[in-house]
Amino acid sequence: MRHLRLPSGGVLPVLGQGTWGMGERDSDRAAEAAALRHGLDLGIGLIDTAEMYGSGGAEEVVGEAIDGRRDEVFLVSKVFPHNAGRQGAVEACERSLRRLGTDHLDLYLLHWRGGTPLAETLEAFEELRDNGKIRHFGVSNFDSDDMRELWGEEGGSDCAVNQVLYNLTRRGIEFDLLPRCRERELPVMAYSPIEQGRLLGDPVLGRVAERHGVTPAQIAISWVLSGEGLCAIPKAATRGHVEQNHAVLEIRLSEDDLAELDAQFPAPDRATPLAIL
Repeated sequence: MRHLRLPSGGVLPVLGQGTWGMGERDSDRAAEAAALRHGLDLGIGLIDTAEMYGSGGAEEVVGEAIDGRRDEVFLVSKVFPHNAGRQGAVEACERSLRRLGTDHLDLYLLHWRGGTPLAETLEAFEELRDNGKIRHFGVSNFDSDDMRELWGEEGGSDCAVNQVLYNLTRRGIEFDLLPRCRERELPVMAYSPIEQGRLLGDPVLGRVAERHGVTPAQIAISWVLSGEGLCAIPKAATRGHVEQNHAVLEIRLSEDDLAELDAQFPAPDRATPLAIL
C-alpha cells in the first residue's frame, strides 16, 4: 500500500473502501461486512463512512467488520452539517463511535458546508482531538472559497484532508481547488472514482483497460491514483470487487494511456462549481 503524508502528521493510504449505500438493508449487512473484512485481509485498511450513510447503518456494518481488528484500520467518518455545532459535533462523534464499536476515529470530516460557523466546528474538532476521540480532522465537499475561509480560521491549517467528487468525468477541481491543495500539501480524497459506474461503458476507457488486461473500473481508479496527492475510496460490496480494487495498486498507466484518456475526458479550462453527488 502506498501512502500520502498528512499535513497534521501521520500517513493516509492511497486506496480505501467506501461505504456509501451500505447498511441500508438488513439482508445485505453480513455480505457487506464480509467484503470490508476481505479488504482488510488484502491490506486495504482505509475505511470511509459517515453518520448519514444508512442513517448510521453503514457505521454499524463497519463496526462489525473491524471488530477485533481496529489496529489494522485507518477509520474515517463524517458529521452532518446540522450536527456540526460546538456541542453537536462532539455528541455526533460519540454516537458514531458507539455504532463503530471503537473509542476513536483516525479522521473526522465535516460532510459538507452548512450554516454553522466554521470556527464553532473547529472548536468541536479541537476538543475531540484533545480528548483522544479523533486523531485528525478534515472536510468534505469544500470548494476553493470554502478552503480559503477554513485556512483563515484559527486551527483551520490543521485540516488533514478534503474529500471531494473526482473522476474522469468530474475534473473541475483540477482548475483551482486541486492546485491549491497541492500547494499546501493537503491530500485530496476522491469519492465516486467510477462515477457510480456510469462512465464504465466508454469505448476509450475500455480500450485502455483491454491493453492492460483489466476492467474499465480499474483503469478509472488507477487514473485517480496517478495524480499527485490523491487517494480514492471506491465502494466494493463483494469479495470480487474488493480484489479488483486491490489489484489497481499494480497498474501503471503510461503517458500514452494518460494522453488518450485526457483527449476523451478533457481537463477543465475554466473555473466551475464544485460537483457533488
